[in-house]
Amino acid sequence: MPPATLDTPPPPRQVLIAPDSRQKPRTVDLLNDWQYVERSIHRLICAWGRDVADWDDKSAIHRHVWDQAECVRRLRERIEQFPGGKADAPVSDELEQLANTVLLAPALDDALDGIYLHLIKGLVTVYGEYCTHVHPVHDAPTICLLHEINQIKSQQWLWYRDYRRRHPHTTDATYRTRVEAALECCNQLREARPVLPDRAARPAGVATDFRLSRFSVRHEPLRPKQPFMDYVRADFATNIETRRLFWAYGYMLEKNLPDDQLAWLYYGHYMPWQWQHDVSRHLWDESRHGDSGYSRLRDFGISLDEVGFPGYDQADRDKVLREIATARGITLDEAYTRQAELLAPCKLDPLDKAQLYQNVFMIGMVAETGHFVVKNEGYVDFKEGQDLESAEMMLFDIIDETAHVQYAHRWLPLLAEHAGIDNTDYRERAAKIREESQQRALQEAGRLQQELSRTPGDPGFDFYQSLLQRIRAAHPLTNATTCPPRSPKPM
Repeated sequence: MPPATLDTPPPPRQVLIAPDSRQKPRTVDLLNDWQYVERSIHRLICAWGRDVADWDDKSAIHRHVWDQAECVRRLRERIEQFPGGKADAPVSDELEQLANTVLLAPALDDALDGIYLHLIKGLVTVYGEYCTHVHPVHDAPTICLLHEINQIKSQQWLWYRDYRRRHPHTTDATYRTRVEAALECCNQLREARPVLPDRAARPAGVATDFRLSRFSVRHEPLRPKQPFMDYVRADFATNIETRRLFWAYGYMLEKNLPDDQLAWLYYGHYMPWQWQHDVSRHLWDESRHGDSGYSRLRDFGISLDEVGFPGYDQADRDKVLREIATARGITLDEAYTRQAELLAPCKLDPLDKAQLYQNVFMIGMVAETGHFVVKNEGYVDFKEGQDLESAEMMLFDIIDETAHVQYAHRWLPLLAEHAGIDNTDYRERAAKIREESQQRALQEAGRLQQELSRTPGDPGFDFYQSLLQRIRAAHPLTNATTCPPRSPKPM
């Protein structure tokens, strides 16, 4: 049976070769441009992500870092499938100027408008146009991946729309005009820009004086209502219920690491894309671990208002706030209340190559490697005690962190080469640092066991006991009295 006659002619198609084309269709250069813009969005989110304050919004931003890494991966793989396609081929510096224009926003909300409203929404539009205009069969693989990317971007857009409803904002007029002009200069990203001699784009931001915020902004209290972690350090090895409190709280605190890793990604622009991809996954995993711990605390009826959300840089933050409080003649409590305002001028010194190496070394080879024994013990004990959700939380962390340690082994040699560091004995150095950390933790636990007040009526002790009691009431462990002592807290 012959095919049905079309009532209307098909729309004109965009042909991807010209009379003088060889085996490289026009789409390759356009995909390279889009990949640069997607990679720039990845960098822009890293640049401004530390300024996003609310817990759930941090979770979204950290997920978007991974989403962007996946968008870039898809484009790079498609580019490499074409004859002559090179995922790291140079692109026009007009694209760098566009990315830098969006980066250099007056404030966070303007930057979010530039990233999500102008760049992300703009790409969704041109991806849709491309899929409509090219041959639906010849270039079907590109159409497929652009549909996949637009599905990812639809989730990013839904978050931005919700965020903007909660935080209404009118974009700074001068900034908006600059961004719109830069987009127009790039023809709204609809066609590949010519690369002029000695005018190739560098990574977004490297030619600017932009600096990330020194301290992650947050709305949750940083300090607990009463100090309780000294009791946890003292009782960790001997009390399974204390360990259950620690792991829920300790995983919640892992929400700090992604904001540090935003700086790794921003200042590690000289590393291969695969490193960026691995760190992006590592970052999202750590953010999920923070969500896991917070979720378990809520299951136990414990809020961040009670236990606080201190940073890994808490000592530094406290020092700076004390200095500000003294200079302004205000109390430290008032300084903590006004910390978002008071710390806003503080900017992070750029990470040099040696610092980046050390950060990856300490997280992968010391902190994560050093906790495998106690994490596996926690998994076994919680499972035997019939708290399967706590055991599940432990298991998924163990799985993720096994991959993270593999990332460290994979990339430390190249990070060391860039930094001019001898990496030949990195395993031995890490083992020595872990051993020293263990000894310090043992000494500290012993001191605390002797010095801590265990008298009912002491506010810190009572608070610690109330946390254990509430967790016990929410989900009693069947092995609470029979679980033997376990390994001490390693650091």
